[in-house]
Amino acid sequence: MQDIEFFLVDAFSDGAFGGNPAAVCPLPEWLPDETLLKMTQEHNQSETAFFVRHNDGIELRWFTTHGEVNLCGHATLATAWVLFKEMDYPDTRIHFDTASGRLTVSRDGDWLTLDFPACPTQVQTPPPEMLRALGISHYVEARKGRAWVLVLENREQVEAVAPNIHAMTPGEHKVSITARGEGEYDFVSRFFSPGVALWEDPVTGSAHTMLIPYWSEKLNKTSLFARQVSARGGDVRCELKGDRVLMSGKASLYMKGHLFLR
Repeated sequence: MQDIEFFLVDAFSDGAFGGNPAAVCPLPEWLPDETLLKMTQEHNQSETAFFVRHNDGIELRWFTTHGEVNLCGHATLATAWVLFKEMDYPDTRIHFDTASGRLTVSRDGDWLTLDFPACPTQVQTPPPEMLRALGISHYVEARKGRAWVLVLENREQVEAVAPNIHAMTPGEHKVSITARGEGEYDFVSRFFSPGVALWEDPVTGSAHTMLIPYWSEKLNKTSLFARQVSARGGDVRCELKGDRVLMSGKASLYMKGHLFLR
């Protein structure tokens, strides 16, 4: 019987029930992909992060309940939190080897900063069926990168969107809706991901790889403060550095224990 440590961490939050929860499992060696998927389905979180430490680095992989993905921000943040806080990682910077190349997380007090590749977007015409499913009849701009980006006029419009997610599923229309922020926030967003267990992601690092370059250009500034206005919500400190984006947030441990595989 295998005894595997398990952590449930709320990423992009400084307390329980906020941000985006991710399961994190340190492994002594890689298990079969089928086992990793079944573990993720058992956890039933939007993502489970698995990592294996070697002498020359740390390999990190992410799984949803439907399969492996090639990039996940909040689960990377959660993994770094586990290494720093629970496993006494000695340095202030962690390098992960992933399907998206080498990703770095640095620590400054309670804030952890993800260093990810920026994702450019291009202006495109969104599918009419996606707009109907979202209930959006008017938008400022539509773009496409890793997913769709729809720019709305204000935060109130972003918060009011109530999609028919089942109508979006056949086309797999993953979409971030966003608007200029108010007060302390430069921009706000929400992210919908039809076809997965948790169809609205509470705080989405991968979406911010698109949003940061966009809003940096629109607002003519490289340092921004963002809010993902999901029900749980989360704050993200953002910075554009050339072809990289920095995304900083806090994290909070909700649960830890052990998993037993026979």
